[in-house]
Amino acid sequence: MKIKIITFLFLTFCACILRGSVIPYELGDGALAENVRIFNSDDTELYKNKIPNSEAEEFMLKNVPRFDCPDGLIEKVYYFRWWTFRKHLRKTESDGWVITEFMPDVSWAGKHNTISCASAHHMREARWLRNENIAKDYATFWCFSSDKPRAYSSWFAASALEIYASTGDIEFIKRLYPKLKENYAAWRKSNFDKSKGLFWTTDLADGMELSASGSLHPFWKGYRATINSYMYAECKSLSKIANMLGYKKESELYANESLMLKNNINTLLWDDSAKFYKVLPKSGDATIFSPHRELHGYTPWYFNIAPQRYAQAWLQVKDENGFKAPFGLTTLERRSRLFSVNYVGHECQWNGPVWPYSTSITISAMANFIRSNPPKILDKSDFFDALKTYAASHKRMREDGKTVFWIDENINPFNGDWISRTRLKKWKNGTWDEEFVERGKDYNHSTFADLIINGLVGIQPQLGGDLLIEPLAPDSWDYFALDNIPYRGKLISVLWDKDGSRYGKGAGFAVFSDGVEIARTDIPCKLKIRFSDSLYTGNKGN
Repeated sequence: MKIKIITFLFLTFCACILRGSVIPYELGDGALAENVRIFNSDDTELYKNKIPNSEAEEFMLKNVPRFDCPDGLIEKVYYFRWWTFRKHLRKTESDGWVITEFMPDVSWAGKHNTISCASAHHMREARWLRNENIAKDYATFWCFSSDKPRAYSSWFAASALEIYASTGDIEFIKRLYPKLKENYAAWRKSNFDKSKGLFWTTDLADGMELSASGSLHPFWKGYRATINSYMYAECKSLSKIANMLGYKKESELYANESLMLKNNINTLLWDDSAKFYKVLPKSGDATIFSPHRELHGYTPWYFNIAPQRYAQAWLQVKDENGFKAPFGLTTLERRSRLFSVNYVGHECQWNGPVWPYSTSITISAMANFIRSNPPKILDKSDFFDALKTYAASHKRMREDGKTVFWIDENINPFNGDWISRTRLKKWKNGTWDEEFVERGKDYNHSTFADLIINGLVGIQPQLGGDLLIEPLAPDSWDYFALDNIPYRGKLISVLWDKDGSRYGKGAGFAVFSDGVEIARTDIPCKLKIRFSDSLYTGNKGN
């Protein structure tokens, strides 16, 4: 009897793990496991957090959606970025799960080695893990426990709302709402200029040291599209949360403020002669724009702020005199007199080098633009080109001549060298500073998995519990699959199989919930999946 009970429990556990899988083992679990073994074998594990390399395969099999596509590089980088993301998970006694940016402890970080700069990126990725406590604990930490929540600009309320959309946990968002309000109020008190109706900040506080419109400009404080877009997203998200919780007056107040910010971003920060969002200096002649186009000018599209008439800005991502370069999108337009890629002075300069942080925001913004605009300026082939270039940058040739997958701080746009690494490894007496050996290795300051899940495959959680799917995958692909995406207690799978031979589930574009087919069309297209209202039954994990 005891053996039977143990067997039943084991089988039940396996069924819970696998209940949503609809693709063959070798294309899902097998591919994930094989990639992890390759990454582990190529790795020098200098630093460890909660989940070391020896436990990476187990963690990822339990938590990461499986991805299969015809492009081997993009598929491998997808798993590589989940493999590096897991390295940054810390399980604390006081605050549960948190997520770090650097593997070694750095002096400018706060509690648990956390840094607010990339926190929204971390939450955007973590929402796709089956253990939803990771995302929820981390969001809660920034609201209740962090000692440096506003050291850098970020967007907590919008990120928390994305977590809610994926989990449906109303108690989570209800608990955070008062603190999210406090955070926005603190930003408004310290950085809002009533005379302009805009927020101001510095490039350093945006995580963008030594930028053309910041520290390299005579008037280094400015009204930037970054922080104003973030604060717009905060207001709009707070309005939605307040409405869900029944606080109608608060909802209206935040909605009105978000509309004010949106209008001021689109009228005061748009340089019509340059067809681009630019920085407006806070001091000096505050009516004259910084003369430079910078990649962070695409931030308004990340939050769906920009009107369709501003579409011409996107011509710059295809222009080699703009931002297009062999190894990614440059942080400053290449025609600018301040454009530079050098190895002298500060290791982080954002007047030329490719920066994954801005790259991932820009590609996400590009997806939003393509989905909401007629395909004249950009189409999904441009999205894929940018994604492919970004994926191809994830590499480094070791001293022994072997090329391995890699993510670090910033990239030389012309040869793919990781600039900060090259600078830091000769920092003191021609060698590494002992405190910061491989500081930027496995750098967690951007997204990639989300660009696959939310961008390429098009999984878009909805606040009401429905699910919008709008793929941007190339028309030339005969197949792709994203398997076991956690969504409000369900496991969602999305498959495209032109002739039905790849996955054995029939020809066409299909959506499954817990292994049961719920939608099918002939070709990949925009779908809205309607789920019946139900009580929260999320898989909370461990």
